[in-house]
Amino acid sequence: MSEYHVPVLLDASVDGLALKPGGVYVDVTFGGGGHSRRILEKLKGGKLLAFDQDVDARQNLIDDDRLIFVQHNFRFLKNFLRYYGLEKVDGILADLGVSSHEFDEAERGFSFRFDGKLDMRMNQTAEKDAASIVNEYEESELMRIFRTYGEVKNARRLVSLITNARSQEPVNTIGQFLKVIEPCVLPKTEKKYLAQVFQALRIEVNREMDVLKDFLEAIPEVLNPGGRFVAITYHSLEDRMVKNFVRSGKVEGTIEKDLYGNYEVPVKAVNRKPIVPGEDEINDNPRARSAKLRIAERI
Repeated sequence: MSEYHVPVLLDASVDGLALKPGGVYVDVTFGGGGHSRRILEKLKGGKLLAFDQDVDARQNLIDDDRLIFVQHNFRFLKNFLRYYGLEKVDGILADLGVSSHEFDEAERGFSFRFDGKLDMRMNQTAEKDAASIVNEYEESELMRIFRTYGEVKNARRLVSLITNARSQEPVNTIGQFLKVIEPCVLPKTEKKYLAQVFQALRIEVNREMDVLKDFLEAIPEVLNPGGRFVAITYHSLEDRMVKNFVRSGKVEGTIEKDLYGNYEVPVKAVNRKPIVPGEDEINDNPRARSAKLRIAERI
């Protein structure tokens, strides 16, 4: 049996939090609990809130009175901190993207390596899955998600194949979908192309960019001065948003001025360049290849 989820940049990300022994911290992507366990090992008292909307993550819960597990989307960070009487925290860690478990479970529909239902829901109770997008979205909307979220160059042809196929019968499984889009896939770039297409669908299903925006905008309100925000990103879209936030405090990258013309930036970058995994970690965990670690401190 494979491990539920192998945490990427484990030591660098937890060290980046600059943990205070009695502090209050948040792991917004609990998954297999790897980052949370390491945080709890380093705390002497304190408290840790861990978010994960995937019901499968509950199997990894840690028996520790300092841990509060929140089975909800981390876009509601501010709401749940208030609910638990924790207006401010000393650090927030986010390991963005998809867990190894979700990729490796065929029935979850995240990977083109398996056949199964076109699903891709991180929250298994959500109504919209990948099949509903493929079968119900207008052509213009399909073009938008494949171009914007997957940066698919032949998106027009891809969408044409999908709309023609679904007019004959619904496209509900990964096997069906792969057969439909086969004319768009070149053997030399097959894996990269399919990864782009599946990424686009997954981001739309889970509204990942909207979630990340809401989450980032809440950080200045809930992070104590001197508190750290640590994020691990895996694709250019989310990394751009995090990079902009670390630089300016805004996901758009714009820096605001006060009435006197002074720049107002709520956070400052701790590492000028992103930290990336070494070759040994990449060899042990191929998912780490595209990972970038960025750290910011609340001013």
